[in-house]
Amino acid sequence: MTGLKQRNKVTDQQREDNGGVSSSVRTPGVNAKVKAKVDEDDTEGGSEEEEEGDDNDDEEEEDDDDGDDGTPPNTIEPTTPTKSKKKLHHVFTKGLVRAQSLTKKSKSKSAAKYKEGKTENSRRFYQTRRVVFVLGAVIGLALTIIFSLDALLPEFAPLFVSELDKYINIDSVNDFLEDWKDVIPTSIQGIIGDMGIEHETEDAIHGSAELFSVGRRMAKQYNVTRKFNVLLVPGTTSTGIESWGLDNTDISCPSQPHFRKRLWGSYYMLKTMIMDKSCWLKHIMLDPVTGLDPPGIKLRACQGFEGADFFMAGYWIWNKVLQNLAVIGYDPNTMLSASYDWRLAFLDLERRDAYFSKLKESIELNKRQTGEKTVLVGHSMGAQVIYYFMKWVEAEGPLYGNGGSQWVNDHIEAFVDVSGTLLGAPKCVPALISGEMKDTVQLNAIAMYGLEKFFSRKERVQLLRSFGGIPSMLPKGGDLIWGTLTEAPDDVLGLLNTSIASEEAKTMKAKSYGTFIELVNKTDSSLSRNLTVADSLEYLLDTSPEWFVNRINEQYSYGVAKTRKELEENNKHHSKWSNPLEAALPYAPDMKIYCFYGVGNPTERAYKYADAGGLTDLDITIDPDSPDRVTMGDGDGTVSLLAHSICHEWQKGSALRYNPGNSKVTIVEMKHEPDRFDIRGGAKTAEHVDILGSAELNELILKVAGGLGDTIQNRFISNLGEIVETLDI
Repeated sequence: MTGLKQRNKVTDQQREDNGGVSSSVRTPGVNAKVKAKVDEDDTEGGSEEEEEGDDNDDEEEEDDDDGDDGTPPNTIEPTTPTKSKKKLHHVFTKGLVRAQSLTKKSKSKSAAKYKEGKTENSRRFYQTRRVVFVLGAVIGLALTIIFSLDALLPEFAPLFVSELDKYINIDSVNDFLEDWKDVIPTSIQGIIGDMGIEHETEDAIHGSAELFSVGRRMAKQYNVTRKFNVLLVPGTTSTGIESWGLDNTDISCPSQPHFRKRLWGSYYMLKTMIMDKSCWLKHIMLDPVTGLDPPGIKLRACQGFEGADFFMAGYWIWNKVLQNLAVIGYDPNTMLSASYDWRLAFLDLERRDAYFSKLKESIELNKRQTGEKTVLVGHSMGAQVIYYFMKWVEAEGPLYGNGGSQWVNDHIEAFVDVSGTLLGAPKCVPALISGEMKDTVQLNAIAMYGLEKFFSRKERVQLLRSFGGIPSMLPKGGDLIWGTLTEAPDDVLGLLNTSIASEEAKTMKAKSYGTFIELVNKTDSSLSRNLTVADSLEYLLDTSPEWFVNRINEQYSYGVAKTRKELEENNKHHSKWSNPLEAALPYAPDMKIYCFYGVGNPTERAYKYADAGGLTDLDITIDPDSPDRVTMGDGDGTVSLLAHSICHEWQKGSALRYNPGNSKVTIVEMKHEPDRFDIRGGAKTAEHVDILGSAELNELILKVAGGLGDTIQNRFISNLGEIVETLDI
């Protein structure tokens, strides 16, 4: 009994010395063997470690079996051990070695999988923090370059992005970004959502405006196919102008090297303008007296679809409209792009190029061949050209169409006015007075100085005044439409509930837009008081050369006809035909009229002028020191909202004098909601030029051309209709 107590005491003491572990486990022999095996495992790897581990297990089992004396190898026998104690010692040691062997096997297998690249982390390498950081840095740098390009080089940024779009199609990375969705920050996911990078159903209307997509959606959703013939009329500056002259009399500026090269609407234009500005100006300017080509110079509008589909490589104008019309069955036999030399006054288009005669013959030919009428689609000044044509074709006399009073009703299915300048554009006034507009006066001082040295205000004025087509866009309607010094119809427009989000919108001030030109400093210059729009036109004529005044008086008029008798009399005078307020619509009860235009984009509405102060040869210029030198109103970025007042007046029908045939008029206002990542505005833009690429406008044009125009409903975003109701037109 005493011996048993003694053994227990020794055992307890050994357990305490070994940290609470039985002495039979923490014997030097066992620890040495385990340590040796662990060291061996650390120096070997892969399948060799796994095999050696298995061999060691077998050897250990053999040693256990061979231990006849009951003592495992490399162990220290406890004091007077009993047989049961030996057996316990043997079993425990074997279990410990076995556990160490299994641990080593698991470690070896993990190492092998890591080397073979089969771990879970290797499969998700692209989701590691390092990769996410690097990708974010690259994307951020790319976006910074793109937005900086827009600010520093606004003329070339659209071309750069358009070229980039050829190689990077955002739709092609949808699946990739979907994989990254869970690791991209929520704020970045919101921006990506605004980019429109999302899966879109093919049936969605007003969706993507990319290659042919609108036409395909319309064909699938509405089964739209070709029906009426289509004639497209571009706006000002949209048509390319090329040289056909061969005169080499002027050795310093011969025409032959420019033969059939675009001197307007191409990179060749930029090259010639920069390398030889005086020669370029000599070719592009018109003769001040005749309003036609100068002696020895022959420039003509580029013909066909190539004339206006792209302004220059990468910068589309009508290309998206052409693509989508082609999808539903249109080709050159049923669709015509009626390019024209927009530099010429309207009647000079007929005098020199027989432009309107060609339009008349083409429309008549198409009806004979297809049995269908024609849909006329005009953009910007192109809408004015179409309106002028409809008056010209029914008028009688030399240089007129002589088509009879029923010609329009018999041949024209619809007139589509896209962002038209039917009542003019206010920005045309400062362009002709001082060669300026918002885009030039908002440059910094250094840029303005450089522009002045390279292409001065005076040179710009001389160039623009030589173009007889530009004055057609001067504002029409005088004080009735554009306001007096104390009030204007659009003073109540404010921000129009269109949520204009722009620094430019801050200049949309509370004072009346009727003060069109505000004189900042009263000087001895030709201008000594504030001017309305009507006053500004008088000032322009008073300070312009005689040839310019004569051309305007011969070609255009900017007033308002108050009686039906006056309107009927004006049908005989071509100077009235570009002004819908002085020449009513043709009597065409079967013709439909569609007015599609943008709202919610800050647009030039009024200006602050000051004495030029020796900065230029001109008398006055837009004041460079006034922070609000250009006051913005509502519109599409180029054409003021008020210019579309005539559409609302036409909608009143035959009850009033401007729509004698009671032609049906449909108005669709389109809110400007540009894509912040698309320099051309994307599918929801309503900017003056970029609207030609918007999804909704293309859908509307296809509906009209395909015979579904009756399904288009009026949509009013602004309160322009209510304003027109208050006008005593």
